[in-house]
Formats: sequence, C-alpha cells, structure tokens
Amino acid sequence: MKKFALTVLFALIATAICAQDYYVYVTAESEDEVSIIKFDGKKAETIKNIPVGVWPQEIEGPHGITVDPKGEYWYLSLAHGNPYGKLYKYKTGTDEMVGSVELGLFPASMQISPVTGLLYCVNFNLHGDMVPSTVSVVDVESMTELDQITTGAMPHGSRISADGMKHYSVAMMSGELFEIDAFNLNVARKLDLDEASKSLVDHSTMDHSKMDHSKMDMKKDEKAEAIDHSKMDHSKMDHSKMDMGGMKHSAFKPTWVSPHPQKNLVYVAGNGSAEILEIDTDTWKATRKFITDKGPYNIDLTPDGKMMVVSYKTAAKTGIWDLETGKEVARLDNSQKVTHGVAISSDSRYAFVSVEGKNADPGMVDIIDLKTLKVVDTAYLGKQAGGIAFWKVED
Repeated sequence: MKKFALTVLFALIATAICAQDYYVYVTAESEDEVSIIKFDGKKAETIKNIPVGVWPQEIEGPHGITVDPKGEYWYLSLAHGNPYGKLYKYKTGTDEMVGSVELGLFPASMQISPVTGLLYCVNFNLHGDMVPSTVSVVDVESMTELDQITTGAMPHGSRISADGMKHYSVAMMSGELFEIDAFNLNVARKLDLDEASKSLVDHSTMDHSKMDHSKMDMKKDEKAEAIDHSKMDHSKMDHSKMDMGGMKHSAFKPTWVSPHPQKNLVYVAGNGSAEILEIDTDTWKATRKFITDKGPYNIDLTPDGKMMVVSYKTAAKTGIWDLETGKEVARLDNSQKVTHGVAISSDSRYAFVSVEGKNADPGMVDIIDLKTLKVVDTAYLGKQAGGIAFWKVED
C-alpha cells in the first residue's frame, strides 16, 4: 500500500512538472492584428486577437515585435506610415496600448538591452531608395527617440548581445554586419559579409567530377569561345561586384543576426547565398559556414546555447542545427508556404515558427519539439504571420 501511494505521489509530481503553458506574441501583417498563442505541451491555440493600428481603412503592417526582459511590456513596429512608421508600447496581460513614438522609414525588428534599458529598432526602408538607413534608439520609459544611427541599406535582424553591451544588425542590400556600442550609440565595427563568406570555402559542396580538365590548356581566346552562355546559371552570379548606382548589391543578402547566449559569436543568415555564417566577435572574422536550404531568413538560438533554429523562407521549411557538431539534425516541412520568424522558449524546449501563407491563406505558427525534432501542433491566426516573440512559460 505504501509503495502504491508513493507511485501515485511521484506520478502527480511528474504531471505537475510537465503541466506548463507557453505563450508567444505573433503579428498578422496583412490583418493589422497581434495574436497570443498558447501551447500546453500538446495543443496550440490562438487565445486572443489584438487589433492594432489607427487607420481602419489602411493596412499599416505590424512587423517587428519584442517583449521586454522583465515580461511587463511588449513593443510593436507598425511599418507603413505617412511616411514614417511608429513604435507602440503595450502592457502584457491587459494588452492595453500605453505609448507610441514615430521612428524612421519602415521600422522592423527590434530588441531591448537589459543593461541600458533602451530599445533598438532597425528602419528597414523597404520602399525607399537603396541608400544607407538607420537604427532608432528609444527610451521606452518616456517613449522618446534618442537617436538614429546610420548603418547600411535595408537594415534588419536587430539583436542584442548576451551581456547587453552590443547591438547587432545586418544590411540586406549592402551585405554588411554592424556592431553598435549600446552605450555610446555609435557604430563600433562593420563586416563585409560577401567577403567573409568567400573566406570560408566549403569544399564538401564542390563536385570535382564535373570539371572539364581537357580545356585547362586552352589559350585565352579559345576559352572565351568555349563558353556556352545558354547554360549559365545567372542566379549564382556574384552581384556583389556590380555597381548599382554607386552602391554594392550583396549576393549574400543577409536578413538576420543572432548572438550566442554564452560565447562571443554571432550567426548571420545569408538569404541570397543559402548559408549561415558564424562570426567570432573577438577576431571579427567568419569561423564556420553552414550550408542551408533555400532562403534562410530568421534565426534563433536555444538559451542553453546548444541548438540553432533557422526558418527557410523560400523552401517553406525549418532547419535545426547542433552547434557543437555543426550538423543539421532535422529539416522539417512547415504547415504551408513562406516561413518567416522563429522564437524559442526560455527553457530551450520548443521552437515557435511563424508561417505567412500566400494570398488569402491564414497565418500559422508551427510548434517544434526540440527533443523529438518534430512539429507537434499548429495554431492559426490572421493573414501573413510575421514577427514573433516568446513571452513566458508558466506552471
């Protein structure tokens, strides 16, 4: 009897430990809504839709979203302004809007430093000229823009280092990684990612069996005549050498950067080159290259630093990487087309992946169990699911 009672007690304790609810915020960019997704370990559901924006007749495009380090407020960028976009501040729980401030052209992704308490939001400038844009720095207490720091063309992927001292972003069109001093509010360093990528040759992808060595002794003129232009793959041309109005257009086409939670490393998504670069922030050099599926877009790392989860936007898949071995341990189909954002739970257990869909398709959030490496459930929300942020886990 005593043994049975102990067995029941242990079972109840195990059930209580496992009974956790996970909550994420996700935007529906073509619906002007933000949804709260709840996941209880088995089932995912949309428990609340929050209307956002101020013009009912206009699609204002909620794009970037983040929750502050204490989980008390969430922040949202509305990208489509007249002409500038805005940043809005909401109280978690009640989801009441408590402040706003105008930023730059098409404000996008953002994050708050736990050290400075400031929010850093990239102004993506989607519809503007291909010129350098900025990172807005906001005092979230007063909702005041303190500064705009000039970086590169179409900045994206705004993320803070684990120690809160550095801000990282990438410039999608000019192909650069920027490091901003979170205190001094200036660009400390920048890195040409096209050149960094070339410095790491991935020999495993080279097919030497298809090289025609018989033509290697041809004269220069004969070589030129032997080129069959009909078979050239222009998608693989190095656009980084093209002079487009005086500005380099990147072939690497970076769209995201994620710092490692413990090490002095950042990981950059090369959307145009189908690869992830690992950058050592001590040496400011590329140290590893991860060859991915088509269109790597967003990246998140597990808080324990062991895994990297990457959304493959073009391929409609999600890749899961073991950072110690550098191997992709799973490549999963998403629920529909156009995979977008990734947010990982604070306990490193689940990845929440937003999927835009096409045309009138609903947006979706796929939940991936990082232990079993399987999609365990999907939640539905408004059209064009985009920015996603983990909020909390509770018993």
